[in-house]
Amino acid sequence: MKKYIAEFIGTFVLVFFACGTAAVVGCTAEGNAAYLLTALAFGLVIVAMAYSIGNISGCHINPAVSIAMLASGKMNLKDFIGYIVAQFAGAIAGAAALLGVLGPDNVYDKVAEGAEAVKGLGLGCNGLFNNNVGASLIIEVILTFVFVLAILGVTSKPEYSKVAGLVIGLSLTLVHILGIYFTGTSVNPARSFGPAIFMGGDALANVWVFLLAPMVGGVLAALCWKYLSAEAKK
Repeated sequence: MKKYIAEFIGTFVLVFFACGTAAVVGCTAEGNAAYLLTALAFGLVIVAMAYSIGNISGCHINPAVSIAMLASGKMNLKDFIGYIVAQFAGAIAGAAALLGVLGPDNVYDKVAEGAEAVKGLGLGCNGLFNNNVGASLIIEVILTFVFVLAILGVTSKPEYSKVAGLVIGLSLTLVHILGIYFTGTSVNPARSFGPAIFMGGDALANVWVFLLAPMVGGVLAALCWKYLSAEAKK
């Protein structure tokens, strides 16, 4: 149970602080200080959580990471289900707390029509790239693949444990630096779902893209890592 509580807390913190940063600084697809601050916020949350709850739950705080661990044989089905429930619950709670702090008027009044606005304003929701589902799916699969592959690699050896949190956090920052322009960067179904259910509209209608693509990217990363690591041992 402690593992699930840790995952709940970690995902809550991710949504409240990282999506909250996107909301308060007004991050959009335009490259500026708000863009970089948001990318850094997501990475720094992972660093903080990795060194606080990492020894309890592994600090997945992301269903795409959990499904990769399941696919690679590092997690059983029971824990996978428990982690997923905890992560989505934490994300919903984090988004609810963020909405409560900012206030409805300060959230909904800022959100203009169109995906570009939804990506960064409001509660840090994700949006389709040029209203193109296919392109958005592809970019999210690629971003998640890179992020999860980095996690699998840096957690593969005990000697990497001291730097694992930093590497994972920097990897998340990296994919955000590119991905914010396209979709606002999800790579995490729970992180996308929590804000979307409160924002509604296009954010909620399109959230399935940000539920599906990261899970596909996570599985592909796990399969790729199993192949590469098996080859390396020969």
